[in-house]
Amino acid sequence: MSLGYHPLVKRLLDGELSLAELPPELRAEGAEALRLVGAVDRTPVVLSPTLDDRVMAVVRRHAASRTRRTWHWLTAPRDVELRVRVRPAVWAGALAIAAGVALLLARAPGRAPAPAPVARSGARDSVFVRFVLYAPGARHVAVAGTFNQWDRNAAPLMRAGTTGVWTTTLALPVGQHQYAFVVDGERWVADPAAPAIDDGFGRRNSMVAVTMRGAHTL
Repeated sequence: MSLGYHPLVKRLLDGELSLAELPPELRAEGAEALRLVGAVDRTPVVLSPTLDDRVMAVVRRHAASRTRRTWHWLTAPRDVELRVRVRPAVWAGALAIAAGVALLLARAPGRAPAPAPVARSGARDSVFVRFVLYAPGARHVAVAGTFNQWDRNAAPLMRAGTTGVWTTTLALPVGQHQYAFVVDGERWVADPAAPAIDDGFGRRNSMVAVTMRGAHTL
């Protein structure tokens, strides 16, 4: 329980005022406060000289316990080295894959790419056709044609590594299709690996014929 003394009584306890300087209505409260403070035992507390030794003995005993050592071993940071043994056959397969990738990336950049339309597989009424364009300086390449209403954003090509080759695969319905590549959203480029015809507006469109046996340039 704490007593809430008047601020002037607190100044009395702090030695800033005397009891006679308090207003008459606060002198009884001030006298009671002085009495309580005077009743406090001011005898200095003396600690046992062996207290430090007893405390340190308990600390050392706790640190030397088996539980403490186990916990320290589990939580202490340490370096872990993993060694994996790979069979020679696995190494041979990995090296073969790496060699194939290196050979693909090492193709001469000036070499013309494979013919653009290549049939992969087909459903009942469509055939998967791969489009390829060599455009090393392009930032974005797409293919637009009669199969996607000449939408220049409908069929973007992906860059194949750092060789400058762009490619994509589309499912085209059976029939003849005109198309062209759109470079950086502005420049229309005919496929150099396929025949082209005049579209009547001063531009050349490439041609591809899709049959159930595959895609063929005309």
